Amino acid sequence: MFKIMKNMKSQWKAVVAIVLLLFVQAICDLALPNYTSKLIDVGIQNSGVEYVTPTVIRAEQTEKVKLFMTEQEAGLWEQCYALGEDGYYHLKDTSAKNLKALDKTFTTPILIAYMIDNLDEEARAAMAQQTQQSAAAGQAPSMADIRAKMEEKMASMGDNLIHSTAVAFTKAEYEATGENLGHIQTSYLWRTGGMMLGMSLLMAASAIMVGLLASRIGAGVGRDLREKVFNNVVGFSNAEINRFSTASLITRSTNDIQQVQMASTMLLRMVFYAPILAVGGIIMVLRTGAGMEWIIGIAVLAILCLVAFLMAVAMPKFKLMQTLVDKVNLVAREILTGLSVIRAFGRENVEEKRFDEANRSLTKTMLFTNRAMTFMMPIMMLIMNAISVLIVWVAAGRIDAGTLEVGTMTAFITYTMQIVMSFLMICMVSIMLPRAAVAAERIDEVINTQPSIHDKEGAKALDTVRGEVAFHHVSFTYPGAEDASLEDIDFTAVPGQTTAIIGSTGSGKSTLVHLIPRFYDVTQGSITLDGRDIRDLPQKQLRSQIGFVPQKGVLFSGTIASNILYGAPDAPEGAMEQAAAIAQAAEFIQDKPEGYDSPIAQGGSNVSGGQKQRLSIARAIARDPKVYIFDDSFSALDFKTDTALRRALGPKVKDSTVIIVAQRISTILYADQILVLDDGRLVGKGTHRELLKTCETYRQIAQSQLSEKELEADYDAKAGE
Repeated sequence: MFKIMKNMKSQWKAVVAIVLLLFVQAICDLALPNYTSKLIDVGIQNSGVEYVTPTVIRAEQTEKVKLFMTEQEAGLWEQCYALGEDGYYHLKDTSAKNLKALDKTFTTPILIAYMIDNLDEEARAAMAQQTQQSAAAGQAPSMADIRAKMEEKMASMGDNLIHSTAVAFTKAEYEATGENLGHIQTSYLWRTGGMMLGMSLLMAASAIMVGLLASRIGAGVGRDLREKVFNNVVGFSNAEINRFSTASLITRSTNDIQQVQMASTMLLRMVFYAPILAVGGIIMVLRTGAGMEWIIGIAVLAILCLVAFLMAVAMPKFKLMQTLVDKVNLVAREILTGLSVIRAFGRENVEEKRFDEANRSLTKTMLFTNRAMTFMMPIMMLIMNAISVLIVWVAAGRIDAGTLEVGTMTAFITYTMQIVMSFLMICMVSIMLPRAAVAAERIDEVINTQPSIHDKEGAKALDTVRGEVAFHHVSFTYPGAEDASLEDIDFTAVPGQTTAIIGSTGSGKSTLVHLIPRFYDVTQGSITLDGRDIRDLPQKQLRSQIGFVPQKGVLFSGTIASNILYGAPDAPEGAMEQAAAIAQAAEFIQDKPEGYDSPIAQGGSNVSGGQKQRLSIARAIARDPKVYIFDDSFSALDFKTDTALRRALGPKVKDSTVIIVAQRISTILYADQILVLDDGRLVGKGTHRELLKTCETYRQIAQSQLSEKELEADYDAKAGE
């Protein structure tokens, strides 16, 4: 829970406001059963007579009540009442505050007077006989003794029953003095009903405000978490991306954050409210004096046992569910990405089966947890109804014995249900919170992961950049791999020259060029830019000087213009058209009705492979960097377009360092320096002619693509260009 709550720190003011509103809501919620009890006990049974102390009383009844008063109580009575012209004693101050204060003093003597007046004949006879026996023995009982015995009997009665019984005396006095009891009752019912309506409206308004604020906080938590995750993931190197996997990062950024967002809202609306309501309900139950508190203990114990059982059964499945969601996302993403390949090889049935297995595993787990949870509500309703029956059964005997009132029983049932529902809310959230806690841990794992590629403390930028790139005995091993992908690579690429890299598939060509922009850091050795180790340079400066064209052309949703200017949004006017012309993309762009404003779908799915590659090359050219890296970027181009592009590119890159990864010999014949890789090692370095003589690996690659005459002719033609 604390992992979820820590995300609310920035919105602590709204949280405090919610807590205050929850107290208001709880006060109203807890007050309503008490008003219901008053409607029954006071409004209906007592005809609306709310206070024991009568506002008007006959003289003979005054004397009778005084018999059971202490001297102090009698003195207060005389101060409060005055004899009227009608012969009745009238209360001087009839305010509710004064009546409530006087009730604390006068309820006991008034109740004793009423109980003695209403003794049946058998009880009166027994009392008279006892008095005669005591008198014969010389021990005549005083009024104080009678009061003490009556107080012992009153001790078994609840406060509400004592009050209600004493009110019967006052009610009889009002009838005897000609007061309109019907008017008193109607006024009380309207007044109490109005109070209940006001409480209900205030409670509803508080609940609405709590819901609104909780939703805003939950949405804010989701927004902040998505921002943190995104900002951190953008800084991840390829090592961190491979560690989490793209599918898992998508799940963590969507489903997991959604779980935390929902839990945050429920936490504020239910978890904070339930303890307030439960504690308040227990206090109100104790105030009723019903003497049935043990029933609440049974109800709470039954709920806790039920929830503990369900948590023990369902919790492991909740934790497994997140992993299964990751797997479904992974399989779905792979299938959607490789849909054309699946169709081409007729693997639809196989992939459907693979997705079905992942989907069924998730479905099976979700069905298990949902079925387990479906047992909760029926059993909870059974427990609550059983508790209600138990309360009515126990209360019926006490009502019959005269120690409990109907209204008090009604209030007790309501408070018990509130307490039970409070514990139920806590338990239900306690089931949901662990799943959200798992999601929060997965999110924190991403947020707290420090990118392995980061700026060195005190990194200083170069004043001027020429673009000389040098590898000094570089070796590299992928994280978690046993064997090195590159070993002892040593070469220098200088401005104004083209360095080509060639080798068989898997020889480490792409790995080598990925080290230059620090997608990975070298394991051994160093890479320098103009003599400075690239690890000592700010990443922003390093990458701002590199125009990188990946092996797989990547385009973003937007327009052709936004994609070309992606790396140089502030490029001078005309730079975009020039870059498109050099990349041989101007022709097909101009053929489109909207030209450079033509839309590009996500991933460039609405353009061909060659067009996508040319736009990727134009994007690198528009940046006008000091170092160009082409990672097998000409593979989708036909020979004519390839030749035209390189011819147009020459003047543009004459002062820059150009590094080309290629599979075709014809693409790199003109290179000033060719590096030959074989199984991660540099087995050849030189020009085309030199390597044909000195490097067997290069000779085999060349002979596998071109004949001897084609090789000589192509080289002479390139040299002439």
